[in-house]
Amino acid sequence: MPLAIDHVTIAGSSLPALQQAFATAGLATDYGGPHSNGLTHMSLLGFDDGSYIELISTLQAGPANTVFWGQHIAGDAGPCAWAVQVADVAREAARVAALGVRVDGPRYFNRRRPDQTLVEWDLAFLGDKSAGATLPFIIKDITPRHLRVQPSASVTGGPLRGVAGVVLGVANPTAAGELFRRVYGWPAPLEYIDPDFEARLFHFAGTPVTLAAPPESGSWLAARLHQFDDSPCAYLLGAADFAAACRQFNLLPAGDWFGRPLAWFNRRQLNGLRLGVIELTP
Repeated sequence: MPLAIDHVTIAGSSLPALQQAFATAGLATDYGGPHSNGLTHMSLLGFDDGSYIELISTLQAGPANTVFWGQHIAGDAGPCAWAVQVADVAREAARVAALGVRVDGPRYFNRRRPDQTLVEWDLAFLGDKSAGATLPFIIKDITPRHLRVQPSASVTGGPLRGVAGVVLGVANPTAAGELFRRVYGWPAPLEYIDPDFEARLFHFAGTPVTLAAPPESGSWLAARLHQFDDSPCAYLLGAADFAAACRQFNLLPAGDWFGRPLAWFNRRQLNGLRLGVIELTP
């Protein structure tokens, strides 16, 4: 069952700081406005393929348990969630619930853009973890999609085409893998140990999903899981011209992941965020 990534979310305690970090890396974002909860606001980096990166933070400091991804926001965790597009939120939610997986939704959400345009959509959350932590949350626009996202000037027409992959930090890769196979009918993942990323990787071929488990208790990923539980730990952008992307963004080559060239943005430039670029298959 194919998945179309709608967007991925990056959390931080200061939205201006996130925006500045991305702008410094050559990925200037567009402010999107506050959410309907009145507690968070966002900026986005829209790509030519329609997917986007959402930067999210709170409008003002408050208890972390009052908003989605509150712990990730307060802890400057970076990656925190991912979403996929579906044709019908209620129907897909019912299908997943019939498999014995916990479902919350459909639920209505909106945000008010800076030009006062109201953007509306439906969501449903899948699984027992936080929203979009392992299984994606599912989304369907109510208002026209171009009102929610348009390609950002900093990346449109360039070598980066969109969000190509999510790397999900998980404490139990066997259980997480079985969950994805049950929900989406995928075959068993390919396995690989990446000493540079310091993780055991489990990639579902032909999908955007890679699971990452810590090889030892003292690793950065083990510490992240202890603080934030299972959730995304890195995102991969797709490049049709990989060499051009490496040149334009001064990426750090890291060899291949499952047969495709991979490079990383400078983590210091992005406040520790692990954001990679992978070559798209023809």
